[in-house]
Amino acid sequence: MKALLRRGEAREKLEQYEEAIADMNKILELDPSNDQTRRTIIRLKPLADEKREKMKEEMIGKLKEMGNSILGRFGMSTDNFKAVKDPNTGSYSISFQR
Repeated sequence: MKALLRRGEAREKLEQYEEAIADMNKILELDPSNDQTRRTIIRLKPLADEKREKMKEEMIGKLKEMGNSILGRFGMSTDNFKAVKDPNTGSYSISFQR
């Protein structure tokens, strides 16, 4: 447990929140009454979500750049396509616009 705790703390400092949460969950499996670990998980979850969203936005930006470099050869851009997210499934529908 001590090793998991130290690794989890190190991962948190490195902003590897998902991995830190996984270590904390393993500690809870070994000691379900560990309230400190529960509080740490609750504190880390919003940080992990925020980091995941930031990474997703960066990835989408890079994909748009790549798409524009390819579509530019045909006189189009990614702005010609509209993506709508389905709130029930989380999937996207993409349609072409002039």
